[in-house]
Amino acid sequence: MGRKRCVGADCSKMAAGCCGVKKQKLSGSPGSGGPGGVGAGSGVAGTGHCGSELGIGSSATVAAAANVSRANGLGGPGGNVSGGSSSSSGSSGTSALSPAPTGYTSSGLSPNLSAGPGSGSGGRKMVVSAEMCCFCFDVLYCHLYGYQPPRTPRFTNDPYPLFVTWKIGRDKRLRGCIGTFSAMNLHSGLREYTLTSALKDSRFPPMTRDELPRLFCSVSLLTNFEDVGDYLDWEVGVHGIRIEFFNEKGSKRTATYLPEVAKEQGWDHIQTIDSLLRKGGYKAPITNDFRKTIKLTRYRSEKMTMGYAEYIAHRQHHHYQNGIGHPLPPYNHYS
Repeated sequence: MGRKRCVGADCSKMAAGCCGVKKQKLSGSPGSGGPGGVGAGSGVAGTGHCGSELGIGSSATVAAAANVSRANGLGGPGGNVSGGSSSSSGSSGTSALSPAPTGYTSSGLSPNLSAGPGSGSGGRKMVVSAEMCCFCFDVLYCHLYGYQPPRTPRFTNDPYPLFVTWKIGRDKRLRGCIGTFSAMNLHSGLREYTLTSALKDSRFPPMTRDELPRLFCSVSLLTNFEDVGDYLDWEVGVHGIRIEFFNEKGSKRTATYLPEVAKEQGWDHIQTIDSLLRKGGYKAPITNDFRKTIKLTRYRSEKMTMGYAEYIAHRQHHHYQNGIGHPLPPYNHYS
C-alpha cells in the first residue's frame, strides 16, 4: 500500500507532469526515445508537460514563478515535459457560434461533457466542474480579444495541484498543456495556467483567435498523492505516476504522466515506466534492476473536458436565462 503525502508547499519540488503523447517520430517500440527529459536537479522544481512523443522526451528547463513549479505538455528535444493525447494530423472542428445542441440539462450543460479517467474517488463528490472549463475559455477569449479579464468565478477557490490542457480539431490534437504540482487556489491557478498553456507552451506557437472555435479545454485537479515502495504498485487508467531516478551521470531526474496517458496509449506498467524513463532523459538500457531503483509517487485526478461549442451553448443558456444584454461570450458573467 502507498503512503499518502501532502500536497502543498512541501510538494513544490515535484516536477510537473503530462497529459498525453504524440505519435512516435523515431523508430523503436513504445517507450524508446531520444535525449531530453523533465529532469530537475535535487531540490529544484522542474518544468514538464502533460505528454511526450512516445518516449521522445524534452530537456527540462528549471522554472519557478511565485514558487510554483510548472509543467508543460508534449515535448520534443529542447522543450519541456508533457500532456494530453494527440496525433500528428487533424482537421477543423465545430464552428464558432453554433446553436445550443438539444438535450441540455436544466443547468445548461451538455450531456456530452466528459469527466476523464480517474475522475472522482469512491463516492466522494467531484470538485472539478464544467464551469471551470468555461472560466478557462472566458480567460482565453478575453485575452485574445483585448477585453477585461473575467470576474471572480463562483466555484470553489480551494487549493489544488492542477493542469490546463488544450486540444484542437476533430481528432483533438494536443495544442498546449501546462500545470503545477504545487497546490494553487483555483481562481488564480486556472487564470494563470489557462494563458500559460495556451500561449507559452514551448512546443507550440501562441494560440490565435481563429483557433478558438476548434478548441477543447480540459481541467485536471490532482489528488491523493502516495509514495509507493514498488514501481508496479499503481493501476493503469486510475493513477497518474511521477518517477524520480538518477541518470547515467548521477543527476536526479523526474518525469510524470497523468492518469489517462497509459490507458490511451494501450501501455502496460512496464511500457509506461520505460516510456517515462526515456521521457525523463534516461538513455542507457533499461533493466529490471534499474526499474527497482525508481522512486514512484502515484496520484489521482479529477478531469473535466469541454469543447468550444458546449462552451458557447452554456454561455448562451445563462445569457438568455439571466437576461444579459452584452455580446457572447459573457466574459463578465461572474459576480
